Amino acid sequence: MDVDIIQQIRERASKQTKTIVFPESGDPRVLQAASYLVEENICDIKLLGNREELISSEKKAVRESVKRLSDYFIEEGLERDLLINHLYNRRKQKGISREEAEAKLKDPLYLGALLVATGAANGCVAGSIATTGDVIRAAIHSIGLREGNDTVSSTFLMALKNQPPLTYADCGVVPYPNAEQLADIAIESARTHLLLTQEKPKVAMLSFSTKGSAQHDRTELVVEATNIAKQKNPNLEIDGELQFDAAFVPEVAQRKAPESPIKGQANVLIFPNLDAGNIAYKITERLAGASATGPILQGLAKPMLDLSRGCSWQDIVNAACVAILMGE
Repeated sequence: MDVDIIQQIRERASKQTKTIVFPESGDPRVLQAASYLVEENICDIKLLGNREELISSEKKAVRESVKRLSDYFIEEGLERDLLINHLYNRRKQKGISREEAEAKLKDPLYLGALLVATGAANGCVAGSIATTGDVIRAAIHSIGLREGNDTVSSTFLMALKNQPPLTYADCGVVPYPNAEQLADIAIESARTHLLLTQEKPKVAMLSFSTKGSAQHDRTELVVEATNIAKQKNPNLEIDGELQFDAAFVPEVAQRKAPESPIKGQANVLIFPNLDAGNIAYKITERLAGASATGPILQGLAKPMLDLSRGCSWQDIVNAACVAILMGE
């Protein structure tokens, strides 16, 4: 299995001197990941949660980890007014009061996101306990979207045997994107791929049709999304609509789409909906033996990454390293 890309991401992240905040310090997996990040000098960390309550936990592993990481807990010294004002100013048009903004600081997800938004941390990693919806909500409300982008989406970085890594999107957030959303997903996925792999993104907008071989509303949506993405980012190497074989196999591309700039060499695969994306990444994992890193949230102004609730502590380490590189 090509795990080199994960090691490369960890090594590059360790050179950045960044700080990652973890809102879910009560999770032993988070504490184990935090310990590793500190011991390996990959990044500085901030832990949110009640240190004393965790030390009195019945779980010995948690108690010992908290004692070892005691200096990294954030309990006092927060610039509360700065955080409250930031959230209030972002959300007052939506009807939030200053008192409601202040109350949000009791939610570790919001506190972590606000620390990133105000520059006290470079990224936030959460979701080992919280739901994806809660993580995204805190991120959008506190951090907001990247300029020029209107969609939060996700990618999976797929490390396969004996070939360069691929980026799949969207596999975890937007069920049935419209053309504008699909274009945003393509542009953000290309950016994510470049940041994580340092390889030039070649984006294929996938469909069950190649260049008009089938006529359907769903294929027309993919064509429209491709055109929008080209207009928004003229330098992006992108083509669609393409079937997977025409996007990925040069010999097939020569027959089905000889004028395509991708030429069967796509490394960023944009699926038309969440059904296709989620099924594809799981098939690639199970049948091709690929390693999937993600879901990697993208489209935010600053990095806040979501975890699977079934994640391992190694997954949390990888997410922290990805968050560091996403902030470049």
